[in-house]
Amino acid sequence: MEVPSDHDILLALGEDLPVGIWIARAPDAALIFANPMFTEIVGMKAPDRCQFGCSERYGLVTRDGGRYPETRLPFQRAMSERRTVVIDDLTIRRRDGRRVDIRAVARPVGEPITHVITTLFDVTREVSSERARLETEQRLRRAQRLEAIGTLAGGIAHDFNNLIFGVKLVTAELALSEPDPKRRAALDQIDEITERSATLTRSLVAFTRRGEQRATPISVSDVVTAMSELLTRTLRGVELSFELEATERGIVIADQTQLEQVVMNLVLNARDATHVIVRTGDVTSSGHPEPVRFVALEVKDDGPGLLSASRDPDIVAVDGADHATDLAAVFGIVERHGGSVEVDAGINGRGTTMRVLLPAVRRALAVRSRTSVADLPRGSGLILVIDDDHMVRKVVAGSLQSLGYQVVEAVSGSEAIEIYRARHAEIRAVILDMVMQGMPGRATYLALRDIDRDVAVLLMSGHTMNEQVQEILDLGVRSFVSKPYSIAVLAAAMAELTQ
Repeated sequence: MEVPSDHDILLALGEDLPVGIWIARAPDAALIFANPMFTEIVGMKAPDRCQFGCSERYGLVTRDGGRYPETRLPFQRAMSERRTVVIDDLTIRRRDGRRVDIRAVARPVGEPITHVITTLFDVTREVSSERARLETEQRLRRAQRLEAIGTLAGGIAHDFNNLIFGVKLVTAELALSEPDPKRRAALDQIDEITERSATLTRSLVAFTRRGEQRATPISVSDVVTAMSELLTRTLRGVELSFELEATERGIVIADQTQLEQVVMNLVLNARDATHVIVRTGDVTSSGHPEPVRFVALEVKDDGPGLLSASRDPDIVAVDGADHATDLAAVFGIVERHGGSVEVDAGINGRGTTMRVLLPAVRRALAVRSRTSVADLPRGSGLILVIDDDHMVRKVVAGSLQSLGYQVVEAVSGSEAIEIYRARHAEIRAVILDMVMQGMPGRATYLALRDIDRDVAVLLMSGHTMNEQVQEILDLGVRSFVSKPYSIAVLAAAMAELTQ
């Protein structure tokens, strides 16, 4: 049997190595040897000579897609720097469309240099993993920023709600006893302004809240109207128009906070457009024994579409994940409300139309009527009001006194416990704020319950029903109201609590 020569063994080793090998003569880069793995990595046979024009011939680009400079290629650098160089930022866009990230090591041989040996390593998986890690970190940082913004917004909303609450109750008290029609109309206008302010605040923090679903009859058109100013400010530089055409303002059974989140997410999904139309309308389905009417909420845009091929793929990889998360939330909320989501062409055939269909109801929204002092349920007895906000305590106490109750105030949970321990026999009910400095509402309630198992508590919060509120209610709190509330709501709640 013929014994292989050293040359044959080295040649066989080069043929079988799992790395690309390219050996060229210096200084003209004339090809000496290229193994099969080199051809597999670059997607083509090595040319006889590749001293100039290699970037274009091989499709060599940087990691971010720019043309790779000829002077920075492995052969040229090894020749100019006269040392072994490692290049870690090289990508090949092969002619078959495949993208291969490589690490190249070029070593000059001889003195003077006679050859350059270049080895190529396919590091596509490694680079993809690193890119995914960086994208994950970027999304995490974005989520942390949003969480911080949400926390800040929640704190501002709490304080703002307290201010609105004070104005609302004082205005209501004045309006109830105001005989002059013009002044009464002015007070009603102030009340309307505080109601709009509360709605705007609720819209601002809707996407940061994860609450229990609290479905009530609600107008889709009214929700969009209340959010219009916030949406316009959110999409600065985008032409935003509204076409609210739903019959009877589009009444559905829905959780207002979650419906606001749907509107916000759909509009944010169109943030790359130049023109966005938010529309409400009617859709009748004939696929049932009796026609079923739906309220349609549409957001039309002329943007690049959900994942348009015209968009930069690297941007889509990061930004597309955020779009997908926003839309996933929309689909989940709509499904829980018994609705569906449709996708269609956008404005003038460009962009996207996202259409949400929710079952319509015939039940009309309650029309607010004027309440007089005589109409409000009155009461008597001592009420303990616990809130760390001086203004809130004073306006709640004043409203209770106008309804016939006596009031004792506590500025903190610990002070309330001392008062209740000494006077619980004569205190008929307690009004407790959920968020307070020091001892929060939950801990205060548990301490009050230790003194009297049957303590009657009305919990109030700047948030709507959520997990924290529900947790306290499950402990035995009898009633809950969301600030800002009217004097009529306070009167009804206290009458029920003290009966």
